[in-house]
Amino acid sequence: MVGGSRKILIVVLLLVILPVSCKLILTNRSKLEYGQVVDVIDGDTIKVEINGSLEKVRYIGVDTPETKHPTKSVQYFGREAFQFNKKLVDGKKVRFVKDVSQRDKYGRLLRYVYVDDIFVNAELVKQGYAYASTYPPDIKYASFFYLLQRRAREKKRGLWGK
Repeated sequence: MVGGSRKILIVVLLLVILPVSCKLILTNRSKLEYGQVVDVIDGDTIKVEINGSLEKVRYIGVDTPETKHPTKSVQYFGREAFQFNKKLVDGKKVRFVKDVSQRDKYGRLLRYVYVDDIFVNAELVKQGYAYASTYPPDIKYASFFYLLQRRAREKKRGLWGK
């Protein structure tokens, strides 16, 4: 009888867990968006065509040195960050994922951006082209970005090289 009770319990658990798991998978997939990069604005902002509309997309959790700020001059390593970002995403199909906030105060979409299997936000920090820079509530990868920044600094990559 113990073996039969165990089998029933397993079946009941599967009937409860499986639908919940599928719902979670579908929910995460629904957060994915796709677009085509039509312009690279700077090291952490791109212009993307999404379903026929153009949107500026700001990478969440990272900040690159300025190259096109209206009140600041070009900052150290800004051009290199821009070129690296351009190499990663220019003209490519990207997928992006929202964290909590939809847009920043400038109206740009806030997203984590991927090209194929490259997590662009993370790659910029890992290679030393961006600082980890998080603003709550969009902090899903904050710890990860700060770890990548520490490693880039230790290895003297990118802007940490001099």
